[in-house]
Order: sequence, then C-alpha cells, then structure tokens
Amino acid sequence: MDVRIGAFEAKAQLSRLLRAVEQGERFTITVRGKPVADLVPHRSASRQGVPAAIAALQAFPRIRGVSDADVAGFVGEGRR
Repeated sequence: MDVRIGAFEAKAQLSRLLRAVEQGERFTITVRGKPVADLVPHRSASRQGVPAAIAALQAFPRIRGVSDADVAGFVGEGRR
C-alpha cells in the first residue's frame, strides 16, 4: 500500500522521500486530501519493454504493394 503524504509535507521532506523511493517505497502525494501524483521507483526501460514492442510490431498487418526497398527509400527521405 502506498503511503499518502500532503504536498506541503512532501516538499519539505523531498530528500527523505527520494531516499525511501530508492529503497522501493511508494508515496501518493495529495492536495487537500485528493491524490494528485505518485512518487514511485523509476523503472529502467532499457530491456523490459523489448518483448512487448516486438510482439506489437509483429501484430501489424503486412502492407501489400510496398517493398522493403520502398520502405528503405521512405526512411532515407525522412533523414534528409
């Protein structure tokens, strides 16, 4: 469960909160009791999303009438 903390207190205790987040803790920051933000540990996207990205690309239907050379040409034009 996330710990709820008011925005004023979060501002005053930011260094302490960041150290806690580094250790895996999570906080929900509130304004007048209403949740407005979550302070959570950063997830490195370096390799975690690769399998999902590959699956999403494989799910796209093949475009008919466009060759690999055409696509390479389009990419080359975009780089100019």
